[in-house]
Amino acid sequence: MSARKPRDKGEERNRIPHRANALVAIVGKPNVGKSALFNRLVGRRQAIVHDEPGVTRDRHYAEAWSLGRRYTVVDTGGFDPESDDPMRQGISRQVQVAIEQADLIILVMDGVQGPTEADRRAVGLLRRSDRPVLFIANKVDSEKSVLDANELFELGIDSLISVSALHGRGFHELEDALVQALPAVEEPTDSQVEDVIRVAVVGRPNAGKSSLINRLAGEDRVLVDSRPGTTRDPVDTLLQRDGKQFLFVDTAGIRRKSRVVKERDTVEVVSVLRAMRAMEEAEIVVLMCDAALGVAEQDAKILGLAEQRGRAVVVALNKMDQLTRPQLADAEKKAKEKLSFAPWIPYVPTSALTGRGTQALLRKIVAIRDNFYRRVPTAELNRFFDSVLQTHPPPTQGGKAPRLYYVTQAETAPPHFVVMSNAPESIHFSYQRYVKNQLRGAFDFEGVPVRVAYRARRRRED
Repeated sequence: MSARKPRDKGEERNRIPHRANALVAIVGKPNVGKSALFNRLVGRRQAIVHDEPGVTRDRHYAEAWSLGRRYTVVDTGGFDPESDDPMRQGISRQVQVAIEQADLIILVMDGVQGPTEADRRAVGLLRRSDRPVLFIANKVDSEKSVLDANELFELGIDSLISVSALHGRGFHELEDALVQALPAVEEPTDSQVEDVIRVAVVGRPNAGKSSLINRLAGEDRVLVDSRPGTTRDPVDTLLQRDGKQFLFVDTAGIRRKSRVVKERDTVEVVSVLRAMRAMEEAEIVVLMCDAALGVAEQDAKILGLAEQRGRAVVVALNKMDQLTRPQLADAEKKAKEKLSFAPWIPYVPTSALTGRGTQALLRKIVAIRDNFYRRVPTAELNRFFDSVLQTHPPPTQGGKAPRLYYVTQAETAPPHFVVMSNAPESIHFSYQRYVKNQLRGAFDFEGVPVRVAYRARRRRED
């Protein structure tokens, strides 16, 4: 195996979060079973697997374990460097980036089909990459197909592992070879472990989500195309700014469910579910809206999904470069009217094309993440609560005078407060809203959904 080239600091900065892990890249031509192999190694259905060629378009990272060794595996799009399709050419560039970042490469070929010109070009490219390579013949489900797969030796390779990603055949041999080929990696010290801010970038199709992440990362990390819905799976990008690490997840554009179901596009449906799950796994949700087109009903629904999941939210009004200053102010005003059910969210005008506003967006993400984890000391919280009760006590409801005894913060991320009362069912919803707004104003919970629950407790005897 060839010696490794040293990476410069810029390359390290753009690596994935598990930097103590070796990185294993799965490459190959379209529809040879790369995603199925990825899922088998990872142990769960992480990448979309579908019989439509070219379903995987970007790089997808996940942590995997083999024989007690932890590593990170990346699934790539189908590699076809001589294609005239702009999307296919873009995927080939993505594969080359994955190869440059990888510690070990797995080249997947179709063991039934036999060697093709695309396989030959891939082998030639990998020989020039100065990376260790495992050559895999997939779809080998029988002894006869093992003989068929041996035709791949015509490509001039020295070794070949025959597997069936679908049924698990040959995976013990694959994992043995994989672990032996992995470079020795030191575990990070405590001082090297950094706190990563997890951000899901969501929005309608073609709102500029991928362009924003590429602008921030400084590379063509996510394929950008004029076709709506280019991104299908959530795609992870790690970047570091001003001593902070951000893990951005670009998600499929969320369309209305009725439209998705009517089209019967299985991949689209699964992609939307993945985008929703990405929101659940994130701390911060960046809702990308097209400022030039204006905020639509679907944007409000996406915001509602994020709020239901208790996520901190910032709205990025993208494409500000297409608007004059008065037009931008009007766009922000209309956006706030459309999303008035969540008056706590901040708005940041941005242009993924020019980069304007992107640093302000990062600063806002850091600020609302602090709010997301803010814990108010109990003594300070109850001093605030006493002043609220003195200024505006709860009104009588149904002849009952509800008493509020004290408040405590039960959780953070998002902040969850519990108010103890003798009659929680008698507290009018308008007063509950008043208490929540007072909490926001007193302790700066901008960008964060605040939860307040009322619990029954009998009055203590004096």
